Amino acid sequence: MDFTNFKNKFEKVPIVENNNNVFKKPLVSVCVQTYQHVDFISECLDGILMQQTDFPFEILLGEDESTDDTKIFCEYYANKFPEKIRLFYHKRENNIIINGKPSGRFNMLYNLFSSKAKYIALCEGDDYWTDPLKLQKQVDFLENNLEYNMCFHEAEIVNEKNELISLFNKSKDIATYNLIDFTKMNFVSTASSLFRNNIILKESFKQLSAGDWALHMINAEIGKIYYMPECMSAYRIHDGGVWSSLNHNEMILKGVEVMKELDVFFDYKYHDEFQDGIENRILRLIKEKESPTLKNKILKKIKFLLKNKINN
Repeated sequence: MDFTNFKNKFEKVPIVENNNNVFKKPLVSVCVQTYQHVDFISECLDGILMQQTDFPFEILLGEDESTDDTKIFCEYYANKFPEKIRLFYHKRENNIIINGKPSGRFNMLYNLFSSKAKYIALCEGDDYWTDPLKLQKQVDFLENNLEYNMCFHEAEIVNEKNELISLFNKSKDIATYNLIDFTKMNFVSTASSLFRNNIILKESFKQLSAGDWALHMINAEIGKIYYMPECMSAYRIHDGGVWSSLNHNEMILKGVEVMKELDVFFDYKYHDEFQDGIENRILRLIKEKESPTLKNKILKKIKFLLKNKINN
């Protein structure tokens, strides 16, 4: 799927871009998708704009027609930094529905396809970067290590008040990861990733529940993934977050659903590994004391899993 096919199929209302004078060939595109982030978007953009680099970078800012004042903040920053920010005004008519719910997938894909850079970095509008040398460090690594297609780093997990809850990975011991590692879980905080702009997205990507997880695996099919133990970004947990609003048990069950989706997306090439991951998640829930309602959900998952094993 290329940009032209994507626009022809899913852009029902044309996207308007702000007037800007962003450098024509930046080295990095920072993709920011934002919706209902009025309390967070300024911190997100400040963290990107503070980056100290010896190369040009652009910010692709997709505003998904928020009903709060997120758009006002986006316009303020775009007008103040026209040499850095390309602001895309999205319309809800273009929204891609995933599992019966509106999503940010059109916004995400539009940003990815709009990139003119060698590298792509991600930062959702409710997350933020904390190290002014983050981009420089990550670009330097990929420039000097061609066998790697992506790198990521440690991240803080914070609440709405920026209070530290924990670390995302608690400083992993392993530095290099491959695709099979991602069949077990997604251990990359989205705002910590930087990857080469060489990925190819199938049309079915548009319907995946966890696009970031799939992106990491697509990158891992191309090259190795490197982990930096330095903490250089923050992942925010709040009531409006798609994943962070789930409780512990809901998150495990959601992970099972996502792994089944990814298994299909990757044409069952890693089916045994995904099945192992699914079984481990279900066993975790069975061992824990849960409510009868949740136990019934777990049993349904087991039946679905067994049926899938028979069919495959």
